[in-house]
Amino acid sequence: MVSTSKIKSVDFYRKIPRDLTEASLSGAGLSIIAAFSMIFLFGMELNDYLTMSASTAVVVDKSSDGDFLRIDFDISFPALSCEFASIDVSDVLGTNRLNITKTVRKYSIDPNLNPTGSEFQSGHHAKPIKHDEDNDEEYGEGSVVLTGNNFDRISHQHSILVVNFFAPWCYWSNRLKPSWEKAAKIIRERYDPEIDGRIIMGKVDCTLEVDLCRSNHIQGYPSIRIFRKGTDVRDEHGHHEHESYYGDRDTDSLVKTMENLVATISLESHGNSGSPSGETKEDNKRPAPKSGGCRVEGFVRVKKVPGNLIVSARSASHSFDVSQMNMSHVITHFSFGKKISTREMNDVKRVLPYLGGSHDRLTGLSYISNPSDSNENVTIEHYLQVVKTEVMTRSHKLVEEYEYTAHSSLAHSIHIPVAKFHFELSPMQVLITQNSKSFWHFITNVCAIIGGVFTVAGIVDSILHNTVRFMKKVELGKNF
Repeated sequence: MVSTSKIKSVDFYRKIPRDLTEASLSGAGLSIIAAFSMIFLFGMELNDYLTMSASTAVVVDKSSDGDFLRIDFDISFPALSCEFASIDVSDVLGTNRLNITKTVRKYSIDPNLNPTGSEFQSGHHAKPIKHDEDNDEEYGEGSVVLTGNNFDRISHQHSILVVNFFAPWCYWSNRLKPSWEKAAKIIRERYDPEIDGRIIMGKVDCTLEVDLCRSNHIQGYPSIRIFRKGTDVRDEHGHHEHESYYGDRDTDSLVKTMENLVATISLESHGNSGSPSGETKEDNKRPAPKSGGCRVEGFVRVKKVPGNLIVSARSASHSFDVSQMNMSHVITHFSFGKKISTREMNDVKRVLPYLGGSHDRLTGLSYISNPSDSNENVTIEHYLQVVKTEVMTRSHKLVEEYEYTAHSSLAHSIHIPVAKFHFELSPMQVLITQNSKSFWHFITNVCAIIGGVFTVAGIVDSILHNTVRFMKKVELGKNF
């Protein structure tokens, strides 16, 4: 067996007998300083070990979400009716999708952005609206002219009042006029207002009766509204809940619609309470908007090429007075890419605290155009440049974040004003990888700190001790 003395011969840390060592004040001071230095440097090293670090690289976009990008939005338009609000998407490759409804919801709002009802149902038009083919000028005048002075009186005299809100300059209003007057004349003959009184057809010239049309939230011409008297009176001022008619506009279709409306009301009920009985809903009739504003929210998927998301007033059978269109809006939310949960975002911000600051750059911003101040035909454009950032976390989970810059402007246009969001995606993306630090590297640094401080303190102590001894020898030499 190996003797104990041989084992002791490899001792790196040979001990000096305690009675041969000498303690000093300078050594005690340096020991205290060295101990505090070790503790401080150890804390700094521990903090560095626990702090997440990341490396950043710019690479060609290799998105995991394919060739399409999701855009989420929530925008309020105080002066755009949900009746005509349309979400359109186009891009440089020729994509042109109009009036997207599958992933978009609309809610009527008042000028203060407060909701006035449940979700507005736009409906679908699978075929063009039919008009009379011939343009017979011998149609006569069958509908009653309505003004602000007689509208309430006439609406309370009849169970059903069907009104054509039109503009003389409007192409579609002029196409409707012959069939409307013919249908009104036929209905007047069948249901004499003086004897029957259950239904009457009227018309309002919106270029003359501006306030009356505005109070009924008329933004497109012609707008056909159905007013019912009775249980649908909603307040003490006699305002009626009413419906919009979107069906065919030829004489036969109009007459048939009026006949169906009258069929729901008996003469007795008209004479007593005036309320409809057995009302039936039709596909070409829907509740009219209760206010002149609209909040649109939802999402669309677009190709990753330069394109536009456009909000505008759109209809294939209505005209719009561009001088009265107001596309002012307030943006509650506008972002690109998949929604990131709060937990994921907090995890990412531990790596990069500034990340996410430009994820929703337009949030809370308002863009107001006032037509009364000669700001007519104003299109509001937003130019957005989008950059994608991918973060690979320590748990090997990929988080995708789209950030963008936004520049906005108000521009006059000869066309119908719109709110346009023009977006361009960068072909490059930022790749951020979270780097984990080795525990063994941490232990090595701790040992280096302890050994280094101990060694340096020993060197300083030796220098101080030798210096003091030398000074004492010099003084003794002088004395002798």
